[in-house]
Amino acid sequence: MKVTFPHMGNLYICVKGMLEYLDIEVVLPPPSSKRTLTLGAKHGPEFACMPLKLNLGNLIEASELGADTIMMAGGCGPCRFGYYAQVEYSILRDLGYDYNMVVLEPPEKSITELTSRVRQITGKKSWWKVIQAIRYGYLKSRAVDEVELMSFQIRPREIVKGETDRALAQALKEIDSASTVQELKLAEMRGKKIMQDVAVDPNRPVTKIALVGEIFTLLEPFANHNIERILGRMGVEVDRSIYLSEWINDHLFMGLLKGIRSTKEYCNNAAPFLNHFVGGHGLETVGSVPVYARQGFQGIIQIFPFTCMPEIVAESLLPRVSAANDIPVMTLIMDEHSGEAGLITRLEAFVDLLEHKHKNASAN
Repeated sequence: MKVTFPHMGNLYICVKGMLEYLDIEVVLPPPSSKRTLTLGAKHGPEFACMPLKLNLGNLIEASELGADTIMMAGGCGPCRFGYYAQVEYSILRDLGYDYNMVVLEPPEKSITELTSRVRQITGKKSWWKVIQAIRYGYLKSRAVDEVELMSFQIRPREIVKGETDRALAQALKEIDSASTVQELKLAEMRGKKIMQDVAVDPNRPVTKIALVGEIFTLLEPFANHNIERILGRMGVEVDRSIYLSEWINDHLFMGLLKGIRSTKEYCNNAAPFLNHFVGGHGLETVGSVPVYARQGFQGIIQIFPFTCMPEIVAESLLPRVSAANDIPVMTLIMDEHSGEAGLITRLEAFVDLLEHKHKNASAN
């Protein structure tokens, strides 16, 4: 069995680590690229959002490398992601790709539904070993998030342009190469030291912008045209409303681990603008605006794929939320036709607006 899964940012580091901990052979698809999206858009439904098309392209490219088993998450509505695994599987079968599909989703009636699916991947490994592997994968996600967060703070202050990107790539490589918990602890320390060694100007003024929206387009650099890097080079310190380890703790561990930021704070702050679940991360998007406004952020950018219903609901409410909290909000909608040049122009205009607003506020 050669297991693969779609890309979503640096998710591959923790999932690959978890599976290899169980001695399962992993076939990683190449990083998402123009070819990946072209393959997905060619064979996927036109109305489908970009995550499905990129996932489909990832799986086609993984098959070319010898993968024979797909592991994917599932879910229930109203977000369409819940049935994308089945759609992708049907398309791949029609195209002649001989894949086995294992969908890990919340059980409808009994926990045995989920455990039986897990067994399709883990075989006869003991449950204790499986639990240890999950813990190991989670620790990798925490390490990845830590060095990513450092890069958001360092990049707008770096003295040598591009040094943060080089350091981040090296730090992630250290974390990825660790094969035991002890090695991972040392790798995380080395990764943080690599990031700390980047020369910065601590007195350089920066603009603070929060990135909110749908999880895939927030975490996958190809889907958002590396927006974190673009903004950082414009002198912007960014933060994301979603980090992988936080999402895992909220949705898989049910908040078991304490002292970790939770999206529940966003949900609790969505009222009176939105008082119920609308699927995906729509509720969190609305509630994140007042939270970031109180934290002193100067602007917010909502990012989501074209046709994403939960984020469309949130987008319709954001003008009111923005006005009530006196913080500008810009929306970026991504699909296979989105271009980097136009994105940079819009980001430059938004950053200029925020800087002008801040100077006027300081003068008064």
